Amino acid sequence: MDLNTVFTNTRTGSHSRTMVSRTDFQRDFDRLIFSSSFRRLQNKTQVFPLPGSVFVHNRLTHSLEVSSVGRSLGTLAGEFIAEKFRSDLHAESVDFYLHNLSNVVASACLCHDIGNPAFGHSGEDAIASYFGKNESDLKEKFSEKEWADLINFEGNANAIRVLTHQQNGKDFGGTQLTFTTLASIAKYPCEAVAKKKGHLNRKKFGFFQNEKAVFQDIAKAVGLIEESSEPLVYKRNPFVWLVEAADDICYNIIDMEDAHRLGIVSTSDCESLFYQLVRSENTDMKRVDEKLHQIKDKNERISYLRAKVINSLINKATDLYQFHFTEIMDGSLNKAILDIYRDDSPALQEIERFSIDKIYGHKAVVEIENAGYNVMYELLDHFIQPVLKPKEQRKGYDKKALQLMPSQFHYEDGTDYQKVLGILDFVSGMTDNFATDLYRKIKGIEIGMTM
Repeated sequence: MDLNTVFTNTRTGSHSRTMVSRTDFQRDFDRLIFSSSFRRLQNKTQVFPLPGSVFVHNRLTHSLEVSSVGRSLGTLAGEFIAEKFRSDLHAESVDFYLHNLSNVVASACLCHDIGNPAFGHSGEDAIASYFGKNESDLKEKFSEKEWADLINFEGNANAIRVLTHQQNGKDFGGTQLTFTTLASIAKYPCEAVAKKKGHLNRKKFGFFQNEKAVFQDIAKAVGLIEESSEPLVYKRNPFVWLVEAADDICYNIIDMEDAHRLGIVSTSDCESLFYQLVRSENTDMKRVDEKLHQIKDKNERISYLRAKVINSLINKATDLYQFHFTEIMDGSLNKAILDIYRDDSPALQEIERFSIDKIYGHKAVVEIENAGYNVMYELLDHFIQPVLKPKEQRKGYDKKALQLMPSQFHYEDGTDYQKVLGILDFVSGMTDNFATDLYRKIKGIEIGMTM
């Protein structure tokens, strides 16, 4: 990829420049902060049940922290690129890397989870499983590629739809972000059918068929390398690695801190795990030891070590990004930055092993995953069956079911695929509480008027 063409201020949709003294990439950040889809992340599960007597992270606080880490990574990477390749860069490119790459990465981090449904990964699983379990009744209504989108429903692909799709009655181009920011969240820049092609080795996918043309525009504008035309697969944008690293750094560490606050992980275990990782990356631990000696509050001690761990991982991720930069630019790197580091870090391996054993399998986590799966599955069943019936064949119950959906999610003039995507827009956009409340009402568990 060309460092001079990998970024652009072209946006989706119609827009005009304002007199406000912000760059296009700062505007991306501000648009996301004020968007309703971002605001809804405050009531979407990260790992632990929400709400509770002890505050833990939700998708919104997680995204804000990832964005903060991403800004640091973007700043350091931008300085490296501007210095290392200054002779190859145009003047506006040097300015971008020094002053705006941090804004791009921060914005992409802010919206990296914006397509994730309620209840975390169990919500994604419920949507994909719904179509898999109803294949005999539904598959014939869709093309092969459309069906692949549905049975492999993916929050990453849904994020591109949330950010670019024009809902009924709303402005064209969705959130109207720059193509650069949109390309920076595409961890899996391919269509769903690529998962079936073994030689491409794609675990997930990055865009639905409905947004394929938009993604092709994004890819062309920022110069993504096309790996395959059929199925359509691109190499990653080089900024994706920074967004991914920021996310990996945060969830590996913050989930542990949350588990400690909830009493799932002991202070001694959490402190030991964090301390070992900090020590593995710092030869002089005198200041760290002095600080820990001063801090008596157990939560504050963990918070201090968490900050030191994140700082160590930011520095390590930056070093690895620089070391592998040639592979990142030509698209040959096939491993996440933090995965590369983990292979040589017993301390990070131990944190991951401990998290799997003690946190992600904890009863409270498993309970919310099971409950969330059932809620999302039943909501889909309530809406998808009626919407796929011809309008003239819908009886009273079918009509009343669809009346519960706001008008922006109805695509009566569209194909069956587009009608179903409208349902998925509605259901996947729900917060945990809204989905649970609606489930209770349509199942008759809770009856009564609420305004």
